[in-house]
Amino acid sequence: MVRTQIYLTAMEQRRLKRLARATGRSVSDLIRSAIDRMLTQGASEDRLTLLRRARGIWKNRSDLPDFAAIRRESDRRVGRRP
Repeated sequence: MVRTQIYLTAMEQRRLKRLARATGRSVSDLIRSAIDRMLTQGASEDRLTLLRRARGIWKNRSDLPDFAAIRRESDRRVGRRP
């Protein structure tokens, strides 16, 4: 772990200490958990935004192969039935 210094308001510090006592966790552990949740949520939102922007980008392309035909041929080769 890397040591870091942060500034909290007096109210934030009191509330964190109260929560730490109530949960039996350290203030540092609570802060790390909150940061992990924020980073995970941010990554999910970024991915969703990118996927939404990418939706339909190939819909009007005429130079792409027929993927359904390729899949049927692949299934036929391995003995699967559509």
